[in-house]
Amino acid sequence: MKILVQKFGGTSVKDEESRLAAEKHIVHAVSAGYKVIVVVSAIGRLGDPYATDSLLELIGGARSYLDLREKDMLLSVGETISAAVFTNGLKKNGLTAVGLTGQDAGIVTNEEFGNAKVQRIETEHIFAHFKMNDVVVVTGFQGISESGHITTIGRGGSDTTAAFLGAAFKAESIDIFTDVSGMMTADPRLVDNAKFLEVVSYREVSNMAHEGAKVIDPRAVEIAMQSGIPLRIRSTHQPVTNTGTLVTHIESQIEHYRLVTGIAHVPNLVQFNVQASRKIQEAVFTSLAELNISVDFINIFPDHIVFTLPQTALEKAQTILNEQDAAYTLIENCAKVAIVGAGITGVPGIISNMITTLDKHNIPIYQSADSYTTVWILVAEKDLKVAVNALHTAFLQN
Repeated sequence: MKILVQKFGGTSVKDEESRLAAEKHIVHAVSAGYKVIVVVSAIGRLGDPYATDSLLELIGGARSYLDLREKDMLLSVGETISAAVFTNGLKKNGLTAVGLTGQDAGIVTNEEFGNAKVQRIETEHIFAHFKMNDVVVVTGFQGISESGHITTIGRGGSDTTAAFLGAAFKAESIDIFTDVSGMMTADPRLVDNAKFLEVVSYREVSNMAHEGAKVIDPRAVEIAMQSGIPLRIRSTHQPVTNTGTLVTHIESQIEHYRLVTGIAHVPNLVQFNVQASRKIQEAVFTSLAELNISVDFINIFPDHIVFTLPQTALEKAQTILNEQDAAYTLIENCAKVAIVGAGITGVPGIISNMITTLDKHNIPIYQSADSYTTVWILVAEKDLKVAVNALHTAFLQN
């Protein structure tokens, strides 16, 4: 049995026109002899009635009185509605299809509500449905705990669901359908001459996703990489023959022809510079972790620490620092810019080129860090567009 996994995000199922465009890709796969596991996100985005953020607004968002289990009970509804509507359309148009919730599909998780971890996929459920159907539509983002509670697996969870199903069923590929044609060398909304990438490595696309490229959830990439299953990032609205960006194991080849893969960015950050002893540093990081606030871009010194947080965490972080009586300064409205590429490992001159490029445009660098495949810098958000375009020209124009 040849199996493909196709995941359609919120914008790919938002209305009848989009769902019909998605259906063409499914029909093409079935006609090629595949059984297809379709994973769907909730319909649309914030403002659409059944989108995840719209459901959150019904309970006051962050001010909700529900506990995490009860919140999962609500948020899982968006994908359930989407799967039913999508399955109805497939059946209406003559496909043999069945719609399944996470529980029906055998997706078993722990009880870390809001960010549950998939423990196993009971494959016999979907295999049983494939005896009578060419297409099985599965709710993304949700599963069931051992004790029978509905769980959700965090933002980007539909990508993760697709990746787990692809691994469990040894799919030939996992296709992630979005409203863009695939991976680009930069965000085309900022960089007019951003280029389409035909092939990238798992590691590169994971780094790009971690650093702000929102095309795919990095957890899904890691699952596919561990399973050795190719990913394809495709556009719902392009022809079925357009296979988008292939994500696979190709680092050794990339190093010979491509130094940098792309430029990613994360806006709306605040940089903190805290004068504090090691004891206070530990207390600050512990308190931030207890509030589930993710700390990024950390530099630790004996007498002070420098780190960034999302702008939304500003007030909570200030409260923690004031409670510790820590002296600090902050810079609001920052953005992180990352240069990503498997080919930069061990290559001298990358940081020098970055500094020279930004200096030509009078853009100050507030902070920097690097790893084998990624170099990060922090700049003022007002300089973000110029910085991304200048670095794209310096590293990717040719």
